[in-house]
Amino acid sequence: MKIDQIISNAIIEDIADGDHTTLSCIPATAMGKTELLVKEEGILAGVEVAKKVFSQIDKDLKLEIYINDGEKIKVGDIVFHVSGKVQSILQAERLVLNIMQRMSGIATQTNLYAERIKDLKTKVLDTRKTTPGIRILEKMAVKIGGGENHRMGLYDMIMLKDNHIDFAGGIKQAIESTNKYLKEKNKDLKIEIEVRDFEELNQVLETGNVDRIMLDNFTPEETIKAVKLIAGKYETESSGGITINDLRSYAECGVDFISIGALTHQIKSLDLSMNAI
Repeated sequence: MKIDQIISNAIIEDIADGDHTTLSCIPATAMGKTELLVKEEGILAGVEVAKKVFSQIDKDLKLEIYINDGEKIKVGDIVFHVSGKVQSILQAERLVLNIMQRMSGIATQTNLYAERIKDLKTKVLDTRKTTPGIRILEKMAVKIGGGENHRMGLYDMIMLKDNHIDFAGGIKQAIESTNKYLKEKNKDLKIEIEVRDFEELNQVLETGNVDRIMLDNFTPEETIKAVKLIAGKYETESSGGITINDLRSYAECGVDFISIGALTHQIKSLDLSMNAI
């Protein structure tokens, strides 16, 4: 979904037939100015999206931006000033805050993970565990925070997980069916397959014709062994309940990627506020 469409839907959801609180007490001619105030340390995200929100609400609103996406912020920082019709500012306020607080929370969380292993080759990936309808914003925030995006959805990568394998009749059948499908549909998509143990890993290695192997719920010790078996053949990814505390121990195993669902689905929004000045 395009960002402009997300914003349009959010405006309809929030304003519908009118912001009657604002319309009832603020004259249409009233002009004013507000600031976005930082109330919690972190990584800023969502400024570029906020610009689009203000523009959709009222193209005549004027922004003075002092801090950009990806920059570290501290309590008391002023991110931007916005000036123009007070009615327009008030209508945009909550939508801008909702977007920027959540995106900044995700960017801040991601940055903690990325910094933990920045000296290693392993990249931190997000997942599809996102808020329906605003995935693109949440994945943008991951990138801003220093992480990498996994697939955007079901359409841009093949990912054979346990249920696909079980329903397909096994690893060999799943891989062969997938390659046949891609050839018939003339689609050039990477194939990733999840394995839960060394028996399944060996089956994948025997079958071949994949691009990446996901090691699901392997211990660090098992991961080291698995990476040695896979080395030079396919990309490797660790997944399954990996926390920031054991992130580095998995990265030191030599995997190419570690996917972390918590980057987007266990998030505390960053505390920001908009105040009249």
